[in-house]
Amino acid sequence: MMPCQTPCRNRVLSFLGCAFLFAGSSLIVGCGTSEKEPTPVVSVQVEPVQKGLIEQIVTGEGVVFPLQQSVVTPKITSTIKKFLVQRGSHVKKGQLLAILENADLSAAAQQSKGEFEQAEAGYTTTTSAGLPQEVQKAELDAAAAKAAFDAQQKVFDSRKELFDQGAIPRRDLDSAEVALAQARTQSEVAQRQLADLRRIGHSQSLKSAEGQLTAAKGKFLGASALLSYSEIRSPIDGVVTDRPQYEGELATANQPLLTVMDISSLVVKSHIAQSDAVQLKLGNPAEILVPGLETPISAKVTLVSPALDPGSTTIEVWVQSLKANAALKPGMTAQISVNARSAKDALTVPATAVFKNDDGAEYVVAATADNHAAIKPVQIGIRGKDRVQITSGVSASDKIIISGGYALPDKTQIKIETPQPADAEKASPDSKSSSAPEKD
Repeated sequence: MMPCQTPCRNRVLSFLGCAFLFAGSSLIVGCGTSEKEPTPVVSVQVEPVQKGLIEQIVTGEGVVFPLQQSVVTPKITSTIKKFLVQRGSHVKKGQLLAILENADLSAAAQQSKGEFEQAEAGYTTTTSAGLPQEVQKAELDAAAAKAAFDAQQKVFDSRKELFDQGAIPRRDLDSAEVALAQARTQSEVAQRQLADLRRIGHSQSLKSAEGQLTAAKGKFLGASALLSYSEIRSPIDGVVTDRPQYEGELATANQPLLTVMDISSLVVKSHIAQSDAVQLKLGNPAEILVPGLETPISAKVTLVSPALDPGSTTIEVWVQSLKANAALKPGMTAQISVNARSAKDALTVPATAVFKNDDGAEYVVAATADNHAAIKPVQIGIRGKDRVQITSGVSASDKIIISGGYALPDKTQIKIETPQPADAEKASPDSKSSSAPEKD
């Protein structure tokens, strides 16, 4: 057995040595050879920059309201005597709608009218009869006192002349002087009474008469006003949309009796987010979309609230229909669509093809003629529903990567793939979007 084992062991060792030698040579050859890594190729889809019309559409949900409406409430509490209109009745401003029981008010108004007429007659009598007679008597008294004073003055002058000549005694001159003083006093009193009557008596008499007349007139007008409150009239032109009570029931003051709406012009009140509402202006064209109605109703923006609603942090916007539409009724919910702004011949790209870098700057990725990616910083104009306007950064001849461009490094080699039918239809300018190319 010994001669056989030794040659076999030698053959095994020889085989192992050859194997290690082959492995070592392979390692040496491997370390000396360098292979070049393949350049990565990214598959993308592209679309040329389109030129056409783009519109910024702002949408929102709202409720239909009449432009004018009035909830008619009585000012007095009384029984409803008669209704003159029904729900759906078309009424004019000032038209009589209902009558409340008013027998007591009518009697009070009649009494006040009589008192007013009596005060008016008293005023006429005072101003045209009594006062002129008093003034006339005072004028006559003043004239008589003045004449007596003038006559006494002549007597005094005559006696003084005689006294100076020694023709009469001193006592005659003194008596004439006393009589002159008395006449002067009477004349002055009469003149003062006349002046007071003209100045004070006249004005006070007139004030007294006028006061009585004014008080009677005010009472009469008040009674007439109360009587008029029993007649319920329409404050506007419109249609009666609500009449919750019936004849014979008690109408309570300041509680709704009828509702009149002017449905000739309706508005949709909607609350729009601040970021969208700032783009809206009065007069912007709009459409009102009502569920169940195929054709939108033409409208325009008539109000953009100047203040933010603190409860919802939105801005209230009114969109008014341009003409009456029987399908549009107050209380309905509707959707508004407002054309905030638009641009013709605008360069547009899909909204999904615009990205932002870490600094917030916006860019698109274009495909070069030698199939490489090119990052292009852009300025955005109008943002439509599916497309955006590029105001600078691209040209009409550029092809923009619309799929596969996110986080794609600049100058990356690309492979342009043909869009699948579903993708092609989505990216087609004929599909529904806010940007539509103009026809040649």
